[in-house]
Amino acid sequence: MPHTLDLILDDGREETRLTFTPQRFIVAGWTGRDKVAMEHHMAELEAIGIKRPTSTPVFYRNSVTRLTTTDLLQTPGPGSSGEVEFVLFNIDGAIWVGVGSDHTDRDVEAYNITVSKQMCDKPICKRLWPLDSLSDNWDTLKVESRAVIDDAEVVYQQGTVAAMLAPLHLIAAFEAETGTSFGPGDVMMGGTLTAIGGVRAAARFSFSLTDPQTGARLAHGYDVEVLENVG
Repeated sequence: MPHTLDLILDDGREETRLTFTPQRFIVAGWTGRDKVAMEHHMAELEAIGIKRPTSTPVFYRNSVTRLTTTDLLQTPGPGSSGEVEFVLFNIDGAIWVGVGSDHTDRDVEAYNITVSKQMCDKPICKRLWPLDSLSDNWDTLKVESRAVIDDAEVVYQQGTVAAMLAPLHLIAAFEAETGTSFGPGDVMMGGTLTAIGGVRAAARFSFSLTDPQTGARLAHGYDVEVLENVG
């Protein structure tokens, strides 16, 4: 039975509910436009034992079953964390934009990034916006994540999507790298910001994408349940 997602397409005038069947799921990494900031993020991950890539951007294939709209994430052990990313969907040839969390097992990431991406589900917001409606003000869109760490909520990441490659540039890079089209049913996470205070685990992770011109906001959050790792 194919994996499906119940989504809401919101074009600003009306909402359409859709049962979407993803065909491919790609997590794009190292998509920063600011090479200095990207170098800082690489150093941040190297500090916890994660090797830097040989070239950028990088495109990691993930199972489509990892995409979820759940509000509870179960992880194998305590060494995982989330990160906010804009998410691109090709729905019947049109590109739609959402927001999600590339929740990743950092312990596994230290020895194999591709495997680490497969270890955890990737929660996303159900509501999507059409990319065409955002083309004039894309770089102003704000992304933010908040995390509950040691029983206190903190701002974990904050900035704008201008820090990452723009959607059409990202899609073009993916198509050039893979020799395939970003076609109907494809989903791609677009990269993330540096974590304020460093990468660390949280009991709850929430994230949002906000259009400052209209005040419209996409948001979602989830609790993290750590399953015992008995070896």
